[in-house]
Amino acid sequence: MSTRVLELVLGFVLLSFLGCQYDMEPELTPLVPTTPYIIEIPPGFPTQLNIPDDNPMTLEGVALGRMLFYDTRLAGRAGEGKFMSCSSCHIQDNSFIIGMPRPYPYGLDGTSTHHAMLPMINLVWNPGQYGWNGSVASIEEDVLAVITDPNEFNSTFEKVENAIREVPGYADLFQKAFGTKEINVDRISKAIAQFVRTLISSDAKFDKYLRGEVQLEQFELQGFVLFTTEEGADCFHCHGGSGNPLFTTNGFYNNGKDSVFTDPSDRYSFTGDPMDIGAYKAPTLRNIEFTAPYMHDGRFNTLDEVIGFYAHDLVWSPYIDPLMHHIATGGNQLTPIEKGQLKDFLLTLSDTSFLQNPEFASPAEFPE
Repeated sequence: MSTRVLELVLGFVLLSFLGCQYDMEPELTPLVPTTPYIIEIPPGFPTQLNIPDDNPMTLEGVALGRMLFYDTRLAGRAGEGKFMSCSSCHIQDNSFIIGMPRPYPYGLDGTSTHHAMLPMINLVWNPGQYGWNGSVASIEEDVLAVITDPNEFNSTFEKVENAIREVPGYADLFQKAFGTKEINVDRISKAIAQFVRTLISSDAKFDKYLRGEVQLEQFELQGFVLFTTEEGADCFHCHGGSGNPLFTTNGFYNNGKDSVFTDPSDRYSFTGDPMDIGAYKAPTLRNIEFTAPYMHDGRFNTLDEVIGFYAHDLVWSPYIDPLMHHIATGGNQLTPIEKGQLKDFLLTLSDTSFLQNPEFASPAEFPE
């Protein structure tokens, strides 16, 4: 073979090899950079935030999550004439629960959820035990569960993805939030979770008192003493006090509501520990004024009923939490005056700025 022919053959082989190599390289899509969203931790609040490593907070992600949270097309059932969003039940005026008069929210097909609602307040500090029984590990996981739950969206991941893909304006928002225009339920859940983690309440009258901005009235201070002492109302073991601005331990307790237990979704259903029978999350007391009805089953409609229950109507069972120190007497036996003082203190936990924060409200316009 001549030198010239050999050169041509080798050149052809080299070009073929390079071509194959080129074809094997994946097409690279440039990622659009995002802007970090920095959560400003209020004075006195815990510094440890629960933000997953695979879902960092960004301005663009929060903005997209807010859109999706309020978009009634999210359920993926518009073709059936049925529309529902997270905000259909999580209403800002009620600290993101459905509120009175319904103890249970109803899903898109008219069936109710198993429990009443917990408020979406300061969930960025939840250690990873969401819901009344703590069986949900993350906000992202909760969003995905809502999509398929027959008592909520009763939809599918595919329907939800297609519903958002059909809105042309969303592709650019996903690109801004996640770097590319890909739309899937993983990204949908992550964006909504980012928005929910921004829902921080820290400007109640009691917060201002701790910051030295206002003084509490004498009866409010007396209520605070009752709240934080065992010989008083003894609330602080489960709900914290001045040293716990979340006003929940995020723990689970059998608080003496019943002696017979038939609920298949209590804490025991998740842990299998018999001492968790009849136990439920101690919800935050922030904005308790606006989060009726109360308890996991919404059995109490007013704060007065709740205070009266803890004063006189506790029910003993073998599963009662050891922290229920007044169970032997059926309650803490607060006097009418003391009940009023305790209620006055609880009302200092009302944060109307949280209920009116425009950054938490529905966007003025949605993608088209």
